[in-house]
Amino acid sequence: MATTYLTLVNNVLNELNESELTSSSFSSSRGIQTSVKKFVLKATHEVYNSLSEVPDLYKSTTQDTNAGQRTYALPSTDSPQTGDLPFRKMDWQTFRLVPKELVTNGEFTSNINSWTTIAGAGSAAYNSGGNGRARLNDYAIYQAISTVKNKDYKIQVRVFDSNSVGAALKVQVGTAAEGTQNLNTTLTVTDFGAGAVLDTTFTATAQTSYITLNNTVTTTNLDVDYVRISENIPVRKLRYITYDDWNRRFLETDLTNDSDSQGTPSIVYPTQDKKFGLSPVPDASNYTIQYEYWKVHTDLSAHGDTIDLDDRFKDIIINRAKYYAHILRSDLQSAQLADREYKEGLKAMRVEYINNASYMTDHRVNHGGRVGSGVF
Repeated sequence: MATTYLTLVNNVLNELNESELTSSSFSSSRGIQTSVKKFVLKATHEVYNSLSEVPDLYKSTTQDTNAGQRTYALPSTDSPQTGDLPFRKMDWQTFRLVPKELVTNGEFTSNINSWTTIAGAGSAAYNSGGNGRARLNDYAIYQAISTVKNKDYKIQVRVFDSNSVGAALKVQVGTAAEGTQNLNTTLTVTDFGAGAVLDTTFTATAQTSYITLNNTVTTTNLDVDYVRISENIPVRKLRYITYDDWNRRFLETDLTNDSDSQGTPSIVYPTQDKKFGLSPVPDASNYTIQYEYWKVHTDLSAHGDTIDLDDRFKDIIINRAKYYAHILRSDLQSAQLADREYKEGLKAMRVEYINNASYMTDHRVNHGGRVGSGVF
């Protein structure tokens, strides 16, 4: 369980033999209690700033491309300290092209919106089971997706039988709802607990394709867990270069930005205005860029706010805050002890975090530079 601001403060107050705070009294603290709150906040800043790469702050995000658009904004969804960028460091070596998900609301997280129903004897409705599902009872739903003629696509569907084994879901892809030009298969549930999974491909025959899910059995419900469709292409690494390299080698071509110079991106670079650029400039809007970065830690404010570190390292923050509290009280001996424990804990954390960086090896590739380099 993540350590809260209140817990950190009370650990220090307890060391000082001072009255602890509660969730209700936290915002109205006075005297030494207020000082300790400030010391804890200062300690968190020092711990985060002592490390450039903290696994707990390592995040992944995606960016869809637009045809003809060369540069894109970097992360902006986190809530960093006021005035800071939401990212602390980019992991430029992780940028990659991944197949773009074409289905809207294919996970049925909170509803079955974006899907159109085809009337039958039963019904189609949202079911809150799992992470959200579409429940069909002798009913069909469909959705139109944008495709490219003659391109291959991967489709994945998972279904559960909520009543009994043996129910079947007809999965169709064609040029119209319930069309079968591209795919027509039946997914039968043989294991009530595991459900059934469809994982196959189809070739589109038009710019718009329709995916239809049809439960033709009137006596049972079928819960569709997810529907995923993407272009059937492998993940492609993007080569990282500096802005100066791009300026020298690709600027003239990329700024031309016409159909002859555009294409599938293969290079990523940082821009001078805190964005990332792609080269060649994307020739379509069906690319998705995925990458990782280290976000700026979120400041503690309310009593229930939690630190962005593993709980086993909370004593590092506590010991640093104790140091400042003992200095305030002119207890130099206790301050020295707290300072020593802080430095020992910080050293151990660095060894574990930096020397065991397996958390960031899955998507990284070395193109000749230092893996993981790239700080704005």
